[in-house]
Amino acid sequence: MLFQRDKLQEILVALDLIIDKIYEFEHEYAFQLNKVHPNYSHSAKNLVHYLAMRSFNMNIFQDKLEDIGLPIALESQNNVLYGILNFRAVINSLIHNEVSDEEHDYITNKEVKKILKKNHKALFGKIKNKRKTAIMVTQPVEAASDKELVKSLLKQGMDCARINCAHDDETVWKQIIDNIRACRKKCKIMMDLGGPKIRTGKMKPGPKVIHIKPKKNALGQVTEPAKIWLAPYGTNPPADKNADVVIPVNKKWLRKTKKGSYIIFRDSRDKKCKIFIDAKEDRGRWGSCSDSAFVTTGTLLNVFLEKKSTSEIHSVHELLPLEEVIFLFEGDLLRLDKKEIPGEPAVYDGEGNLKEPAHISCTLPEIFDTVKSEEEVYFNDGKIEGIVKEVNTDHLMIEISNAKKKGGKLKADKGINFPNSVLGVSGLTQKDKKDLKFVVRHADAVNFSFVNNKQDVEELLQELKKLKANIGIILKIETKEGYRNLPGILLKAMENYPVGVMIARGDLAIEAGWKNFAVIQEEILQLCDAAHLPDIWATQVLENLAKKGIPTRAEITDAAMAQRADCVMLNKGPYIEKTVRMLDKVLRRMERIQRKKLTILPKLEFNENL
Repeated sequence: MLFQRDKLQEILVALDLIIDKIYEFEHEYAFQLNKVHPNYSHSAKNLVHYLAMRSFNMNIFQDKLEDIGLPIALESQNNVLYGILNFRAVINSLIHNEVSDEEHDYITNKEVKKILKKNHKALFGKIKNKRKTAIMVTQPVEAASDKELVKSLLKQGMDCARINCAHDDETVWKQIIDNIRACRKKCKIMMDLGGPKIRTGKMKPGPKVIHIKPKKNALGQVTEPAKIWLAPYGTNPPADKNADVVIPVNKKWLRKTKKGSYIIFRDSRDKKCKIFIDAKEDRGRWGSCSDSAFVTTGTLLNVFLEKKSTSEIHSVHELLPLEEVIFLFEGDLLRLDKKEIPGEPAVYDGEGNLKEPAHISCTLPEIFDTVKSEEEVYFNDGKIEGIVKEVNTDHLMIEISNAKKKGGKLKADKGINFPNSVLGVSGLTQKDKKDLKFVVRHADAVNFSFVNNKQDVEELLQELKKLKANIGIILKIETKEGYRNLPGILLKAMENYPVGVMIARGDLAIEAGWKNFAVIQEEILQLCDAAHLPDIWATQVLENLAKKGIPTRAEITDAAMAQRADCVMLNKGPYIEKTVRMLDKVLRRMERIQRKKLTILPKLEFNENL
């Protein structure tokens, strides 16, 4: 006999135990199963079946199969009972067991495929370019005024659009939605609720200064002068052109300038500098400067309207203050304030001794009641790490434990994470409830941020019921608590239709820890597969390409791996159109050899002459 009878018998006993556990779980969770939306009746049951199967150590079971060389694996989560019953039938056949027909409530793999396809389409709509994986694009504010940008994103491969309620306002959101609908009426719109995100508060305004920086080579030689837009206050450069620097000046004397005029001035360091007027456009002038210079409000400008003419003395109008920045190094102290005190860098005396540590406020003062000493804290997507050293009623004192050698930059509105703290902050904020009224009128799905437990989902469902809303829900899993409670969260959310899950990899990686994140990401994908819920691979996908125009090798690999999800989310950036086009190509090519976790084996095209 090819397979050992005693080994097959062991596998058969294990399969029977799993089947018994499946029915035990069905009975235990009958109340939750009966409450789900009719479209999820089989899906919710399969999720419970998967949880029952995973209550066993399946590693041992898989090792036994490998030992005897039986070419059957239990890697598919989307039809657990059907797979196990078929597997058991094969084992019984191999050992010639007579098996009486048993009544089991299951569906076939063909029916499961129909369910998966239906759920996918309900959430993301029709997918372009014969792809199976959807592309979701976060909309920049320019999408409100630039319909051509929206049209281009759709043409390059965008299937659905994401708008983040944490930014801009209802007027901008509506303009973006109108532009999308005008270009493609059936394009799905997803809107993120901001959620109880902990961020740094406002900074004290910095100096009113502009830095003119021409491009230089490695030897410090100017290769390209800085491009300067001189115009009356509030007059921006034309939308299709970029300026390195914008300097506000008086319109009366500016009108008299023309190509060939030039300006001589001394910057804040008393360095003599020169700006040449190259062209006029509307109310402004384009200039160029090959000098590195720091220009402040009131800087005197010696304006030569024509060559060898007498000059006129004018000045720079009021400049906007730069945003202040705190630079933090390992060992530094940072005071995190409960009150909205504008943040400031550290203050030192003439001898370099610390007088006042850097300080910044926190947007969620409730956390001060729960954070404990020696707990970790992360700033700006984990770029700066610290330890809470003091817990006071009005502030926390944090010691920086890790930052860049040249100093970690901390500004206003940057994320703060307390991965080891039980903050007790979740659910809908007052702003979320206000924004939700707009979302249910204009969007196809609401992205629910920082969901931690099924009670949070219940609160959202109640709000949707009050608003009499029929809208999709996408659960953003971005905390350790959200991951730990995911099965209960999914079952509760499945009372609504449709539902999806976003793996918000930014906050989740910080909360879960870098070493744990890869496993957690995989577990979420498997749970979504078991529940027949579309999943979204989000955060930093092709980010370097979107921001700088060139992808990294690791980014391409990450984008290729993202094909295992049902949708990939891109964040905004200057090169977002190029990024959508690249992602579309990567996903389509990956689908030739990979279908989610299933490896496809087309004929190899290598040279046969080995």
